[in-house]
Amino acid sequence: MPTLLETAYKAVDDKKAQEIVVLNMEGVSLIADQFIICHANSERQVQAIAREVSDKASENGFGIKRVEGLDTGRWVLVDLGDVVVHVFHKDERGYYNLEKLWGDAPLLKMADEQ
Repeated sequence: MPTLLETAYKAVDDKKAQEIVVLNMEGVSLIADQFIICHANSERQVQAIAREVSDKASENGFGIKRVEGLDTGRWVLVDLGDVVVHVFHKDERGYYNLEKLWGDAPLLKMADEQ
């Protein structure tokens, strides 16, 4: 059975999210163990990616703590507990620049990344 991180990563990848980054937040933040950060080119795609993450997490028996920002589709946060998924609209990602904000968090390579 896939882990929560693998399930969430596969969901964003399956919906063609762009520039997927996984940050190891262990020892860096008390919020979550990992952040997945990605973006899409339209509000509808942002919403579709976030819904896919929620759906796949539920299907695999993982709880969803909350989903924020789904209405606007500019920055959707899917809180799965140990994993938090940030799905940005491409125009918002650079503005918030979470990768820089959490720059001390090491990047994680996922098994299916080239």
